[in-house]
Amino acid sequence: MENHFLLVSVAAAHRCFPETPRTAVVVVVCRNMMWTFTLLYILGLTLCQASGQVPSTQMYYVRLTIENSAIPNITGKLGETFVKETNLQVNNLMMTTVCQSDAGSSECNCSPNFRWSEKDCDLQEKCTFPKDQTRMCVHNDAVAINGFLRLEGTAYHGCLKPKDSAEYKECHEDLFVEMKKVYSTLPGFDTLSITRYRVGSVIVEFALTVAQKIGQQDLLDKSDKLTSNVNASLDLESSGVIKLTMPASPVCFCTKPLLSCKLQEPLDTLPVWQLSRDRRVTEIFNGTEAEVSSEPKETKLKLLKISELWEGVYSCSYHQKKNDLTISHQASALMDLALLPDILISTEPAFPKCDSPEEVLSVKVICEIEKNTENYTVTWAHENLFNAVPSEETKKTFTAEAIVTCKESGVPNVTCTFANRCNDTRPATVDINIIYKGDKFCPAEGDWGDTKAGFTGRLKCKGATGHRTKKCTDGDPPTWEPEVSACVNRDLNDVLKNAENSDIGLGSLDENAADVFSQLDQVTNNSQKINSYANLNASVQVLLSLSNKINSINNDTTANDFFDSSSNLLEESLKVSWTKTSGQENISLAERYLSSVEKLIVATNVTQLKKKKNIEVMATNCTKQNTKCYHKVFNVSVILKSSDPGNVKTAGFKELEKYLPQKDKTLESNSIVVSTTMEKKTSSVEVEIRFPLLKKRPPHVLMKCVAWDNFTHDWSEDGCKWSGASDEGLCTCKHLSSFAILMQRYPLKIAGLQQVTQVGLSVSVVSLVICLIIEVLVWSSVVKTNTLYLRHMAHINISLCLLVADSCFLASMDPESVSELWCRIFVVLKHFCFLSMFFWMLCLSGMLLHQAVFLFHNVSKSTYLRLSMFLGYVCPLLIVVITFLVYDGGIEGEYFSKESCWLLYEGLMKGSIHTFVIPVGIIVFVNVLSMMVVIMKLLDHPKNAERTNDSEKKAAVTVMRSVILLTPIFGITWVFGFAVMLMDLTSGPIAITVNYLFTLLNAFQGLFILLTTCVMDKSTREALGKRLKTNASAPTSNSTTKLESTWKK
Repeated sequence: MENHFLLVSVAAAHRCFPETPRTAVVVVVCRNMMWTFTLLYILGLTLCQASGQVPSTQMYYVRLTIENSAIPNITGKLGETFVKETNLQVNNLMMTTVCQSDAGSSECNCSPNFRWSEKDCDLQEKCTFPKDQTRMCVHNDAVAINGFLRLEGTAYHGCLKPKDSAEYKECHEDLFVEMKKVYSTLPGFDTLSITRYRVGSVIVEFALTVAQKIGQQDLLDKSDKLTSNVNASLDLESSGVIKLTMPASPVCFCTKPLLSCKLQEPLDTLPVWQLSRDRRVTEIFNGTEAEVSSEPKETKLKLLKISELWEGVYSCSYHQKKNDLTISHQASALMDLALLPDILISTEPAFPKCDSPEEVLSVKVICEIEKNTENYTVTWAHENLFNAVPSEETKKTFTAEAIVTCKESGVPNVTCTFANRCNDTRPATVDINIIYKGDKFCPAEGDWGDTKAGFTGRLKCKGATGHRTKKCTDGDPPTWEPEVSACVNRDLNDVLKNAENSDIGLGSLDENAADVFSQLDQVTNNSQKINSYANLNASVQVLLSLSNKINSINNDTTANDFFDSSSNLLEESLKVSWTKTSGQENISLAERYLSSVEKLIVATNVTQLKKKKNIEVMATNCTKQNTKCYHKVFNVSVILKSSDPGNVKTAGFKELEKYLPQKDKTLESNSIVVSTTMEKKTSSVEVEIRFPLLKKRPPHVLMKCVAWDNFTHDWSEDGCKWSGASDEGLCTCKHLSSFAILMQRYPLKIAGLQQVTQVGLSVSVVSLVICLIIEVLVWSSVVKTNTLYLRHMAHINISLCLLVADSCFLASMDPESVSELWCRIFVVLKHFCFLSMFFWMLCLSGMLLHQAVFLFHNVSKSTYLRLSMFLGYVCPLLIVVITFLVYDGGIEGEYFSKESCWLLYEGLMKGSIHTFVIPVGIIVFVNVLSMMVVIMKLLDHPKNAERTNDSEKKAAVTVMRSVILLTPIFGITWVFGFAVMLMDLTSGPIAITVNYLFTLLNAFQGLFILLTTCVMDKSTREALGKRLKTNASAPTSNSTTKLESTWKK
């Protein structure tokens, strides 16, 4: 007969009345094939005094060994055996555990409605124990409670004394009685023990067990009564009230596991799901990978996608509060996932090289995965190669040796397949690209091995995540392209993963976003760590990911971290990292940055000015009464006009204008980027933005007010208007967007103006040469008085100066083709010659004025000549030299402009041009004043004029005529010149007309001098005619005579 040993634990519940203390122990033993019941029955005085009116409950456990056949008969009489007093009653008697004995151990199962406690058997169905150390199952409804009682006042300070002291024993006994008075009245009350006292007022840690189902409201009320009795606050944590149902282990990768928690009775509180992994507890919410649903007595958690993030210990809990009492009901269990890995497969070498068709090569195939707890079964398969044999295996790396031949017979490949415990599989395949004899390839270079032409080499990043690539072009010969790095800082890569996982349901989205912004701020705070395109791209991807997930940011710390990290990405030291390199597009990077930051700013609750180094944000709540909102960020003032716009936000971005795409290469950014948004959508809105320009706008350079167009991915003028040169920083737009000012790279050019200038200057140069030749030919004939001498001397010098100036203008018509040195020389010569020309005109008007005012005072020819030479050359020279020295030795950008090879105009009374304009203006004014004085004198003193020598009179009239004719010519020309200087070509048709008039008058000045001083002068015509008659042959004499007679007419 086979012997069995069966252990049965019996739970008996007794009611104890105050007047009956009793203790009894009974053991019954029978032999042969036996069941063992051990019943321990203890009833103490303290217990019986627990409650005056409400019966106390206590559980007793009896172990009894009996014959197998006696079990049905004995269980009905156990209550009578152990309970003899009429005031004690056995309410229930159940078999808890069944054990089968072996030589030195017992294999035990739990009876129906019973389970193993977690500490005894780790939630398995069958458990094996040493024969003398068997454990007992607990009821499915059994509840274990841990409590933390915080006692106020000094009544229980004795509990903090040493344990062997009388004060401690008395305090401990008093507190224990008070606690047992309350908890022993719970149905199924089993044990109560105080485990620890600690400081913090007096904090009592205790454990309470109840062997059967209890009412949560009953527990809440009794615990609240305890807090009142002892003047304390109480926190309770229970297990057993909630029944957690888990999916079968292991949970397969392709499934959608469902977890559920059931309550014994409804609670007026919401459940909380949590996951504990890697020593971190995270609350679970509804997300892209998790669904949480709740009913009055049940809550469910469904996982929509399995990954290693969801592996760990799950718990669901309900929290009740009443006055100073908090009760947390909790159940937890481990979920074991059968995962599938992400596989990185590669070969070594990447491109095996054959020297002959008969050669056989050995290639190492490597499959790498991230470390995890899953034990994978790895299989290998191959095509178009001789063999592939597994060679090495670690927890993270699996390798095989592939044997390939050098005969071309298709592209060989190797596949590694990973299978988990559920037999879910994931393969990865790699082609073995062989460099056969005669194939073109790029020879090894640095880290890069031989690479077949038309293919791209790939290497893992060192000290970072990602990879580097380098392409071998299919040219003749093949060449390496620049290396492209996708290496991302590991800390930043972790931040990116956290951002992408922020809404899967692990943790609340707001808290996850706050953590991500904090981490991003820390990583980007050191620009050296992220100084690459790949790192900037990952950082922007973090912002973009969060902008698509979160709807609001209400925490000031989170908002500051967001603004700090966004500002860090715009550091000037990262400029190179924003720049496009081979195979990378920074165009979309700047767009994505602007788009994501704008969305996040809209979602952020900004209550005050947020000012960071590269980002500044201002918000205002504009009501109906205040329809004009004023903001100022980075000195850019923004005025929004709309009816009831609500909350209006304006953000300024430094450096971003350098990175946003600009399809029109003739334009460049000349302001920071400013974005304006408003809470409410209205049909009518007007935004005035006044930008401080990043660099001064040169004259005649067109600027455009633009807004970013998300559809064309470019700046657009639609709805925006520039205020013009008079208020060059002001833009007005009829919509909201991100705004900026763009400036033309080159000044506006008037059609045909350069050609007119070239023709006019060429005619002038020829005319001036002719004029000088005529003066030389007629000099002895026309210079008969001092006045005429000075007049013709002035004409010659005026013509000579204008000739040199016009020649320099012709030589510098195309400034781009002229070196800076020659441009500077031409500017100095033009500056000097034009001034000299006007000073010689001043000499003419001064001589005329002297003769008109001082009729009887004659000045010698030499005196006039010395004075004229000083005025005509020394004064202009002094002005030019002083100007040259004052403007830093005539450097470009200070003294002259390389773009025009002329003096610089920087605004009213600013720039070297005023050293020309002011003297010329004064001379023109003096000339006009002189003419008026002379004319008045001639009218007032006709008698004196008659007494004057006839030749001198004629000479004076001739000089006055020259002054009268030349002054308007030069004066009117340079009046238009002043207008050209003051008027900007961006002003429209009027400015263009003035430019045409100035160019015509200025370019043909040489022709006007020829006409006024030679052709229209009778004495010069006569003298020239006589000279031509003298030198001409007989056949030409008649022609000369006719010409002279024509001039006289």
